[in-house]
Amino acid sequence: MTIPKPSGRGRMKLAARCRVVAEAPAFGMTVFCVILLNAALMGAETYSGLAHDYQRLLQGAEDACLVVFTLEMLLRMGAHADQPKAFFRDPWNLFDLAIVLSAFVPFVRENTTVLRLLRLARVLRTARFLPHLRILLIAVGRSLPGTVSFMFVGALVIYVYAMVGWVCFAGSDPQHYGSVGRAALTLFLLTTLDGLTDAVRAGLAISRLSIFYYASYALLASFVLVNVLIGVVLNSLDEAREIEAEARRAPAPTPGGPGAEGGDVRARLATARHALDEIEASLAAAERSAPAARELETSRAGS
Repeated sequence: MTIPKPSGRGRMKLAARCRVVAEAPAFGMTVFCVILLNAALMGAETYSGLAHDYQRLLQGAEDACLVVFTLEMLLRMGAHADQPKAFFRDPWNLFDLAIVLSAFVPFVRENTTVLRLLRLARVLRTARFLPHLRILLIAVGRSLPGTVSFMFVGALVIYVYAMVGWVCFAGSDPQHYGSVGRAALTLFLLTTLDGLTDAVRAGLAISRLSIFYYASYALLASFVLVNVLIGVVLNSLDEAREIEAEARRAPAPTPGGPGAEGGDVRARLATARHALDEIEASLAAAERSAPAARELETSRAGS
């Protein structure tokens, strides 16, 4: 009787072998160094003389980096051979895959500007190997909604003060308040408090009441709104730290374990069928040997 081989066993072995290589510290350090080398090559290409004299060498080094990145993605995808969906649920995997595949798209390869921008995006892949940088990027992403709200409120404040400044100072200082656009630009530059002293002196030459205009704007725009933005970023940074800590504490699903995917469930069912086939085979052999045993006992009793 032929014993069926459990389905998915080959994928589990492939995933285990690829996972050993992909999770090795030496592998991560190698990819990290190649990313830095790729960034250095991009910087070298900005020097026309160097790019002309060593064009073939630079192109060969770029192709070698692309080969390393492609092999890295194949290994990471192979490490999820038993759980393909888990690979695409990781945003970093999707980002890395998009960056690597872009080098093989015909339109992108022909467009030098787009290709260089995408090559520059490879530098961001260092976040995979630098936990603190990864936390910062996550914090920036989570702070985007609050930052958009801050920008809307800030734009509203600048517009209101720009209209007031145009009404009060347009005739005396048309260079800075001649239109609402110039006034908004002037106030935006004053948000950092750079040049505020000169603006206050110019305003006092026009009217003594201008001190209330600039003081209220500096208090509202430079202190209140900027501190609100800092609070949004710090809150997002704390959330990013919690997310990274939970990701580290979460145990990786083991083949056949409670967190495994459908492939592991099929493997367990195949193992159970294998065990049942062995039991049926042993029972069938016992049934075949039972008549011979009875005949032997009968012949012994007759003798």
